[in-house]
Amino acid sequence: MTKSSKARHPKGLPVLFFTEMWERFGYYLMLGILLLYLKDPKGGFGFDNKEAADIVGTYLGLVYLTPFLGGLIADRILGYRKSIIIGGLLMSAGYFCLAFPSIEMFWLAVVLIVIGNGFFKPNISTLLGNLYATPDNKSLKDSGYNIFYMGINIGAFICNFVAAYMRNEYGWGYAFGAAGLGMLLGIIWFIAGSKHIKHADVMKPANPEDMSVSKVMWLVMIPMFVFGIAGWFIPGNIFGSDSTDAFIVACIPVISFYINLLVKSNKEDKSRIGALLAIFAVVVVFWAVFKQNSSALTNYAETYTDRQISDRTAGYLKPFGMVVELTTEQDSFPKHDPFFKPLKDANGEKIMELTPNPYFHNLDKAKWPQEKEPVKLISTEIFQSVNPFFIILLTPLVISLFSFLRKRGKEPSTPAKIGYGLLITGLSTAIMAFAIYSTDITMEKSSAWWLIGSYAVVTIGELFLSPIGLSLVSKVAPARLTSLMMGGWFLATSIGNKLSGVLASLWDTYEQKANFFWVNCIACVVAGLIIFAMLKWLRGIINKHA
Repeated sequence: MTKSSKARHPKGLPVLFFTEMWERFGYYLMLGILLLYLKDPKGGFGFDNKEAADIVGTYLGLVYLTPFLGGLIADRILGYRKSIIIGGLLMSAGYFCLAFPSIEMFWLAVVLIVIGNGFFKPNISTLLGNLYATPDNKSLKDSGYNIFYMGINIGAFICNFVAAYMRNEYGWGYAFGAAGLGMLLGIIWFIAGSKHIKHADVMKPANPEDMSVSKVMWLVMIPMFVFGIAGWFIPGNIFGSDSTDAFIVACIPVISFYINLLVKSNKEDKSRIGALLAIFAVVVVFWAVFKQNSSALTNYAETYTDRQISDRTAGYLKPFGMVVELTTEQDSFPKHDPFFKPLKDANGEKIMELTPNPYFHNLDKAKWPQEKEPVKLISTEIFQSVNPFFIILLTPLVISLFSFLRKRGKEPSTPAKIGYGLLITGLSTAIMAFAIYSTDITMEKSSAWWLIGSYAVVTIGELFLSPIGLSLVSKVAPARLTSLMMGGWFLATSIGNKLSGVLASLWDTYEQKANFFWVNCIACVVAGLIIFAMLKWLRGIINKHA
């Protein structure tokens, strides 16, 4: 048998591909409508943008914090397949809980999804890496992760069309229920294909110097909860809100755990762990900017973007539930300033007024419909499918680009790709700053092409960084610590995600809204330059162990 004939992707790849696709379908369906649901004064909770963005950021932070423990439990106790099944079932239950419109059920749902993701997320990535552990297919690992990443984005792309249809035709609860059903389908597929992946479900033995699960619970997880509770009750909101104070303070024991892991590791492992932790610290900035698609950019699409479509286009899209129809008929809505910040009375309560839907408040009068005639708009959540659409479109091109450069010996190293990804992400936020300059957003809406263009550019940055990051952890981490270091990657994601909500909640504090996006741009550029400053050191370690 020739060498080329041996280099084939494992049969378990389609199993994990479609499991992850359905999991991401449920996850991104819920996330795509979460801010809109929280802000909706009619069918949702009617929160203002600051409070809603903070909740979205907190959820995003928590949902990627628990993989730290979930990865450890899978490594030492449960194994990867059991952990994935438990996690999927918990997340499905959480999505179904969201179908019930009460604040108590909402927070129960968040708890279930957060715990479920902890069991699911790090372990399906580790299981994928284990499938490529043989000499026959090790060379295909990066390609396998890119294919896997494509599955993530197919689920993320189609879910928003389902979300729009279900919420426009039936209501919020049915949309969240669809997320729960998608997750169930993923678990059924995973169980059915288990025979193709069971050989990769191998737990690595712990070294004598490694912490036991019980020790981690006492030294990390319990202190994390204690620190979080203490952070919640810090007077004065040091970081802007009770939830942000609690989250940041709660991260201290977890970060300390990884520092302890580095300090106490042997000489061989120390350089590998150190390189990964350095990268984790820098990519926090990427996630803080990128994940604003669920908060700041969703708010921008809803409020400041011209979503109007022609009657002909609406005719094609309406049967699929992608069209929202609004009239200028007056109703009770919160009163707001020209930048849509809700106004409150002396008691801190929102001031209500009779007015047309707020969408009309910064729409050129020439585009207003005749009295009692509807204006037809594309549903806001459809913009959440723009990024995964470009992922699907551009992934083969980016893979081909790296392959072309590799054959000529000019492919950037993995840390260089991460650096370029950060710089490209900064460019995407600069596009949004120019969107603000293009028009007076208090008087008229900006073209949707600005938002679409920004998503196109950030997609390229994401492709340079995110799937490559997962592959990097799988290759560089010490074998027995793979899931734990995957948890570290997700911890960096968690902190970045929470910061995305913090940044998005500051929107109302900027008098010149373009500066909001310039702050994001500068942060990405600085983070990218830090990566390039560490490039020689990182490249030496990664090339040795990859």
